[in-house]
This record gives sequence, structure tokens and C-alpha cells, in this order.
Amino acid sequence: MVEGLSTIQIAAALIGGYLLGSIPFGVIVMKAAGAGDPRAIGSGNIGATNVLRSGRKDLAAVTLLGDGGKGAAAVLVAWLATRGAGDAAQAALTCLAGGAAFFGHLFPIWLGFKGGKGVATFFGTLLAAAWPVGLIAGATWVLMALVFRISSLAALTAAVVAPIAALLLHRPAVAVLAAVMGVLIYIRHLPNIRRLLKGEEPRIGGSKKVPKGDGGGKA
Repeated sequence: MVEGLSTIQIAAALIGGYLLGSIPFGVIVMKAAGAGDPRAIGSGNIGATNVLRSGRKDLAAVTLLGDGGKGAAAVLVAWLATRGAGDAAQAALTCLAGGAAFFGHLFPIWLGFKGGKGVATFFGTLLAAAWPVGLIAGATWVLMALVFRISSLAALTAAVVAPIAALLLHRPAVAVLAAVMGVLIYIRHLPNIRRLLKGEEPRIGGSKKVPKGDGGGKA
């Protein structure tokens, strides 16, 4: 156990972060707007990219902010709860809470543990845990997206860059968090990776006709 943290604090961070991360913003905003269910269109994913396939850019933007915001919120609540606990304890608890929120997005209890791919939550979590790392990861995504016009490739590249950036910035706890999230992002993007290797991955702004359940880009 990390010095300065109690079992109750750790349990609260893990459970609270997971439940927060489990909030399916894509499903909520689409149903609230009477736009249907994202799980019934496109890739069947609950993330912003698939919500965009409904033709509602506003709902996709709200989903993106919600999915990123829940990761950031989990980190910030843990940070506030450990302001007097020391740097090591604070870093550990914020990373645990952020990681739990990310896991909750991937495997939400409210949706039978069938969630999104976690890219928006990945960025939100990193921006709150160590904003320079989050900015570097975000800039990597933007650069790759501008050059190659492939959302999944941009996300996969950012997932590799983030833990390296955290190590170079001497944030070991964040590096571990980013690495764990990165591995899960790669696992969730296996269909995309297969299409990338075949040269069949859709480009940003291109065809959105992805078979349901086969996975899209960012979520």
C-alpha cells in the first residue's frame, strides 16, 4: 500500500472512478435527443465517432466532452481528496481513479460490460493527471489525423507516445497509467489494426459504412 493512503481511499477511488467511467454518455445523449441508440447504428459503439454516424454533430460533441470529462473528473476528485497526503500518494490515487474510470468506459456495468474503445476517456484522464502528457498525446493524435486522415491510426500512435512522454517528464505513475490504458486501447482496436494492415481502414470524412460490431475509429 502507498504510504499516506488508506484502504478506504483506494477502494473509493477504484469504485467511484469505475462507476463514473461507466456512464454511457453516447447512449444517454442520443436517447435524450430522440436520435435512437448508437449501439444500433454503424459499428454499434457508444463513443463519439459512432454517435457522429447518426448525423448529429452536436450529440457527438457532447459525447466526446462527456467521455473525456468523466476521466478528468475522476482524477480531479482523487486529487482534491489527497491534497495533504504527499506527492507520491496523490499521484498514486489520481492514477488509480483515472484508470478505473477508463476501465469503466470500456466495461460499463450499466450496459452489460459492453462499452467503448476509450480514446476520449484516455485523453481526458491524461489531461487531468498530467496536462503536459495529455497535450503531447493530443497533439500526436491531431498531427497523425491531419497527415494520414485515419482516426484509429492517430489514436494508436498517441497511445504509444503518451507513456514515453510521461517517462521523459519524470511522471512514473502517469507513465504506468498511460501504458495500461494504451494496451487496452490496442486490444479494443484489434479490428481496426487488421483493417490498417490490409489498407482497408476508413479515412476521416470518408465512408462510414462499417459493419456493426466491427469497430470504428475513436470512441
